Amino acid sequence: MSVTVTQGYAAGAAAAAPDRCGSTPSPLRARRCARLSEVALTDDVLAVHGGTPLSGQIRVRGAKNLVSKAMVAALLGETPSRLFDVPRIRDVEVVRGLLGLHGVKVSDGADDGEIVMDPTNVESASSDEINVHAGSSRIPILFCGPLLHRLGHAFIPDLGGCHIGPRPIDFHIQALRQFGAIVDKTPEGMHLTAPNGLHGTKLELPYPSVGATEQVLLTAARAEGVTELRNAAIEPEIMDLICVLQKMGAIITVHTDRVIEIQGVPKLHGYNHKPIPDRIEAASWAAAALATRGEIEVLGAQQADMMTFLNVFRSIGGQFEVTDARVARPGVTGVEGGIKFWHPGDELQAVALETDVHPGFMTDWQQPLVVALTQARGLSIMHETVYEQRLGYTEALNSMGATIQVYRDCLGGTPCRFGRRNFKHSAVIAGPSKLHAADLVIPDLRAGFSHLIAALAAEGTSRVYGVDLINRGYEDFENKLAALGAHVERI
Repeated sequence: MSVTVTQGYAAGAAAAAPDRCGSTPSPLRARRCARLSEVALTDDVLAVHGGTPLSGQIRVRGAKNLVSKAMVAALLGETPSRLFDVPRIRDVEVVRGLLGLHGVKVSDGADDGEIVMDPTNVESASSDEINVHAGSSRIPILFCGPLLHRLGHAFIPDLGGCHIGPRPIDFHIQALRQFGAIVDKTPEGMHLTAPNGLHGTKLELPYPSVGATEQVLLTAARAEGVTELRNAAIEPEIMDLICVLQKMGAIITVHTDRVIEIQGVPKLHGYNHKPIPDRIEAASWAAAALATRGEIEVLGAQQADMMTFLNVFRSIGGQFEVTDARVARPGVTGVEGGIKFWHPGDELQAVALETDVHPGFMTDWQQPLVVALTQARGLSIMHETVYEQRLGYTEALNSMGATIQVYRDCLGGTPCRFGRRNFKHSAVIAGPSKLHAADLVIPDLRAGFSHLIAALAAEGTSRVYGVDLINRGYEDFENKLAALGAHVERI
């Protein structure tokens, strides 16, 4: 929420500007200062007093990348659904609002983190109302299949989300057309209808996209006939969404070689489901422990879905201990398991990595881990193969003293689809680097948490602008930071 800036704060910022930018700033510093000057001053600014190791326990809830999709799936049922362990994050509120616009009654259940969704009276929503939410999330595109089944029509506004490269909706539209949807493009968005219903089809993804796989699953579950999807995404969150749909009455078979077969059914009912824990948030806190030379126990984290990350964490030199949920431990309420991550005390080691679809190294893990790699001795390589513009955040790390160079070449083990398309998608990180405080502007969700980790690891006090964006995917992160001994405060 924008606020009127106090004279004292404005004067302080103006007085500090020459010190931060200098009379003749370097090109890098000039770009950073120009960017700061373009950002509207808001009340979501966090002062981070760095240099203190993070230590303690925090808990992760259900995965953001599953919870929001499971909420959309509730539209397909004709009886209420219950979802447990739901995180209090902005993306959940966005989906909750969109469901409400379409007549779904969403209420809190008896347990903390439980929501109940009753889709009995699904109705149309105006394009203006949908547009109010469109800038906050890309989730409206996934409403299309369920709404076409329930109402016979749907609307797609211009989509928001994190600015990490174009994530085209072309395949979504193409797939919906193959199912039988008619798409009418208008200035405010796309209106879809299905006058003859939706029918099963055969599709093959050019790339195993998570969003496109979700679109097919949510549309095919009630389409007439059989749908075969080849080159599908098989992330744990996709498998959990299939579990949700199966609980609702869907018939879905996962074959070898990324082939998913969906036998459409005429009706689905509600579900009761506890989602898998958020492996992205768990890895983010693990990287924070490494970068700040601390020790963080992440309750709720599961080893099976994080094995690739854990291997890399150990290769760098980080230590971790997995505790099974059935084993009671002193000082922990109940018997919930988790993973404890800590810095070994010795030097960290450089590594060469490339992101990939599951079971590879997840793209959302790379930004937090790169901050930790600035503290590793030697040259580390990060080759980003999933999103073409996801290394922009390294500029801010360089302004804090890191030494990171980005390249257009594929520096990983194999060439990727961005190698000859002029995208800077590989990074070389030289370390260890002593990080110092800076003013940082959060560009997107995962980069934002990386900026926060860097500020916590740096000496001095940083000001981080736009921290409310972190609330999109990290529940109650400020209180979690306090529980870990971080010194942060709202400005």
